[in-house]
Amino acid sequence: MLDLQLRNAQNAPEGSVETVKSLESAYGFLPNLIGTLANAPAAVNGYAQVAGAFASSSLSKFEQQVVLLTTSVENECHYCVAAHTAVSKMIGAPDEAIEALRSGASLEDPRLEALRAFTLAVVRDRGWVGEEALGAFLDAGFTKEQVLEVVTGVAQKTISNYVNHLAATPLDENFAPFAWTPERERPTATV
Repeated sequence: MLDLQLRNAQNAPEGSVETVKSLESAYGFLPNLIGTLANAPAAVNGYAQVAGAFASSSLSKFEQQVVLLTTSVENECHYCVAAHTAVSKMIGAPDEAIEALRSGASLEDPRLEALRAFTLAVVRDRGWVGEEALGAFLDAGFTKEQVLEVVTGVAQKTISNYVNHLAATPLDENFAPFAWTPERERPTATV
């Protein structure tokens, strides 16, 4: 594990301070992920830019969360699954859809399921998505431009998922009610 200090506006490197202040203001608190990323200005600034770009994409707020949760579940990121569960609940996403995403299950809504399946293909196939998966995504009413937006969301989560794996970022109190454990780490029932 990478032993990194959780930074804030008072102790972050100079190149991280403005981004830390901006994100703390935007979130109403400083998430531990940002405090971890702030150790390296390139990391926190790059993450903030990619996250900002994805947030301004043409995907709806919940469609964005579908991409972010799907990627985080597939990458088994304890921190990001909890954080994006909290965000999904804040924007009023249906509980059934959130739970399906957290468990890696299919979504009932065909359009959202096409988005989830395409995102999963992007992550699993490292961008080498087959024609069938690409066609299903476009047939569900998404555009070629949204293909690129999904890749941007996957890039955002790849940064945070990998940083959280390396640093074992502690879960914030705000996200604790939504703690998540990957299937392979859950205890199995004994008979």
